[in-house]
Amino acid sequence: MQRHNLLFLIGFLAIILGGCASQSARLPETEPEPAAATVPVVNATDRASGVALQALAHLGTPYRVGGLSPQTGFDCSGLVAYVFREGAGLVLPRNTFDLSLLGERVERTALRPGDLVFYNTQRREYSHVGIYLGEDRFIHAPSSGGEVRVESLRSDYWVRRYNGARRVITPHG
Repeated sequence: MQRHNLLFLIGFLAIILGGCASQSARLPETEPEPAAATVPVVNATDRASGVALQALAHLGTPYRVGGLSPQTGFDCSGLVAYVFREGAGLVLPRNTFDLSLLGERVERTALRPGDLVFYNTQRREYSHVGIYLGEDRFIHAPSSGGEVRVESLRSDYWVRRYNGARRVITPHG
């Protein structure tokens, strides 16, 4: 019964997101971020997948610099810290550079739900972080005026800014 409820929630979120995708606020560069992607199906078979599902529960939460909770809003590292604390019981650093030093490096072709993906969005490496969901999609808190949303790793915008990925939760952890 719990699996049925989870699949219903994911399907419902996918329908809502499909009708609500909008252009996000521009980053301090000349190129806008791409439109939000659809939500992938995530099977919560381990802690890392549970983190991905925990992140999906916060879709639509407003972006806020320094934000650490659904009540106050999230910035990118605040979303990651909150989701890993609530979904896996892990306390992670609150800045993207320190997050980029955790766990083990993961090749893009080997990404699994719950892995951290890093981007250069402020003309410095590891200035932005998201959580990989599967199916070439990740979730993040994008920028001022935006809200937590799903993006495609295949979008030209994100491909050009990709810095790498880290696995904080090992398959047996």
